Amino acid sequence: MIRQPIITVMGHVDHGKTSLLDKIRNTATASREAGGITQHIGASEVPIDVVKKICGPLLSKMGATITIPGLLFIDTPGHEAFTNLRKRGGSISDLAILVVDITKNLEPQTYEAIDILKQYKTPFIVAANKIDLITGWRKQETYSFIESISKQTKDVQEQLEAKLYSLVGTLSEAGFQSERFDRVGDVTKELSIVPLSARTGEGVAELLMYATGLSQRFLEKRLDIEPNEPGVGGIIEKKEEKGLGITLDVILYNGTLHANDTVAFATSAGISTAKIRALLRPKELQELRESSSKFYYVDFVSAAAGVKISGSGFDDALPGSLIISTKSPTYEQDIKSELQEVFTTDKTGVILKADTIGSIEAISKLLGSIDVKISKKSLGKITKRDVLDAFSMRATDAHNAVILAFNVGIEDEAVQESQATGISILRADIIYKLIDDYKEWIADEKKRERDLLEKTLTFPGKIHILPNSAFRISHPAVFGIEVLSGRLRPGYMMMKENGEMVGKIKEIQDNGVGKQEAKKGDNVAVSIDGITFGRQIHDDDILYTYISSDEIRALKFRHADLLGEDDKAMLEVLAQINRDSKNEK
Repeated sequence: MIRQPIITVMGHVDHGKTSLLDKIRNTATASREAGGITQHIGASEVPIDVVKKICGPLLSKMGATITIPGLLFIDTPGHEAFTNLRKRGGSISDLAILVVDITKNLEPQTYEAIDILKQYKTPFIVAANKIDLITGWRKQETYSFIESISKQTKDVQEQLEAKLYSLVGTLSEAGFQSERFDRVGDVTKELSIVPLSARTGEGVAELLMYATGLSQRFLEKRLDIEPNEPGVGGIIEKKEEKGLGITLDVILYNGTLHANDTVAFATSAGISTAKIRALLRPKELQELRESSSKFYYVDFVSAAAGVKISGSGFDDALPGSLIISTKSPTYEQDIKSELQEVFTTDKTGVILKADTIGSIEAISKLLGSIDVKISKKSLGKITKRDVLDAFSMRATDAHNAVILAFNVGIEDEAVQESQATGISILRADIIYKLIDDYKEWIADEKKRERDLLEKTLTFPGKIHILPNSAFRISHPAVFGIEVLSGRLRPGYMMMKENGEMVGKIKEIQDNGVGKQEAKKGDNVAVSIDGITFGRQIHDDDILYTYISSDEIRALKFRHADLLGEDDKAMLEVLAQINRDSKNEK
């Protein structure tokens, strides 16, 4: 049996995800002579007969015999539904539609969606929405973009081309080759962009055509199911319903679930089971978010479908977890393997806290893509223990001494411990922003470390004592110099070319004003205690910064990024002076 593909609709807030599905539902409702439409879990089932009626002859252009029973669209409020639509390192979602406001191009949540789609390797179509906002656009009584665009003025067509060109460029920067759907030569190598209007419906026919055709041509094997097998699905959401208690919203992607079946699922303590008291489907065009009076009870549900499950014992179920009928002989092994895969950690790394298993997995994948390791993953509020675990990371790698928290709260004790230990807690409710915040935190930490190193390390320097520039002979000796190479700071020990120590720079002044650093080309006055001008040092002497051999090696091999080419050359000179002076001794 071939099930309908699960198609997730994603995109930035206000770009038109729900409006697009509303238009598809309204379209399908008006075309129900050949079929019906059911909405559930923020999702809509569109039977294939309805798709064919809307698309008309367009569907035949995809060159595939259509055998799928329809399309199951899922509306995501953000990342959550998609990341919870997961199974063993992949996604339950077979295909995605990325909705982009063509007047605004890609925005933060669009990038978040793209990153998640990349990590889950989910194919997707770009729905370039709001073409009706183009100045001069004239609504046409058609669901076809091709028909509509042919009737627009040349100026409108050029405006659309400019916006599409901009979108293609932005997608290229994100790593994708793309083109308007009717110009795509190879759908396996280029993203298809379907211009449309969720308000007027223009372009909906081509979107349904591509979603159907791509599913049929490239996903047919994935859509093969055994309807008589034990049901397997993903928990999208857990919530309390009046009169029903704790219920689970589930997308079933294989097999069949029956009322009175016992199902297994993950909890924070391991694996738990519960008996299904009732399977509920919303009435036509109603969502699971609606009141219980708008549901109807069914005896069984087969994939692919969305369903609300009622029963006792679901209190600790984890959203994002598999839910499997215990009729499956491998249910325990399957759930354990899933948990092990998601919660595998490294010996060192950042601390990750999130609201669902799906979020943990998605963020783990994104962090892995930028080579960030994770030492601890857990669900729920940030605790004092989390802060202490992050603090313990500071000894091995300060860049791991941080907590990344997604969509979770924080206990008062954790706040106090964070303030006491200086452990940073980065919190966000958009995955994309959390990753960006971490990158920014790392950059700030590296800059802070660099600034500290800049202040504490001794850098190479070479100076020339200017003739007739001695302002004071001794106690301390004060004289003018030119910095020939590198830099000079108070506290630097100076030596001659033969390795003979001269003394420590006490102060640097420029026209009577104290300076913390003098660089190549600067003419300044310096003071050195413990010497007498005319004895240890003289006019036109060349002096060098003294740096020990160990410090030279540290600069060359651990802090080379802090050095310029002149600095590196000077280090070789200083190293030779050290070797020669040791040989003389």
